[in-house]
Amino acid sequence: MAQVSVTINGRKHDIACDDGQEAHLVRLAAYVDKRIGELVAAVGQVGDSRLLVMASLLVADELSDAYAELDSLKSAESGGAAALHEIEESLAGSIESLAERIETIAEKLKQP
Repeated sequence: MAQVSVTINGRKHDIACDDGQEAHLVRLAAYVDKRIGELVAAVGQVGDSRLLVMASLLVADELSDAYAELDSLKSAESGGAAALHEIEESLAGSIESLAERIETIAEKLKQP
């Protein structure tokens, strides 16, 4: 099991991950840090826990939108099954990425 050091909101966090997933985890942390930075710019430093909850909700909202788009595409008439399959694969990848981001945030909330 590998361990990665990431910085979110100016604080360093050591996070364990599967071997080979280090770069992916660093990208996810950078995304979370960016979202936290946007929140800090909007609402100020309201505490790590509150910021992480707010960021989690934002990412969950993005995931919800992706699911809604996928459902919409499935129910709409499509020009071809192959095109729909490509779109589904693309959305599935996005959903998986968002789910991993949420899991990363949850791990950070568990850490002291």
